Amino acid sequence: MMPPMSFLRALRWLAVVEGISTLILFGIAMPLKYFAGMPAAVRVAGLVHGILFMALVAMFLLAIRKVPMTRAMAATGIVAAVFPGGPFIFDRRLANLDQRP
Repeated sequence: MMPPMSFLRALRWLAVVEGISTLILFGIAMPLKYFAGMPAAVRVAGLVHGILFMALVAMFLLAIRKVPMTRAMAATGIVAAVFPGGPFIFDRRLANLDQRP
């Protein structure tokens, strides 16, 4: 079983990776699809992003028990992940949890 702070660090890492996948999807794959006629870029980036997003949602739900984190904070983290850049902004709140003894 992973200690609470290690779980939180894993959650923070996954949130950053998921945030990067969103930026790749919107900033690289979608322009390739619409301007270069490469729809496979969105299929691949979208699949990876979708898997990472679902993993992040699962991690936030597990964090309610493991960190501990309030349900409201977990819900806010999930909502933040829907928006490009949201995980990077929300990471400040996760960093505050990471500073606790």
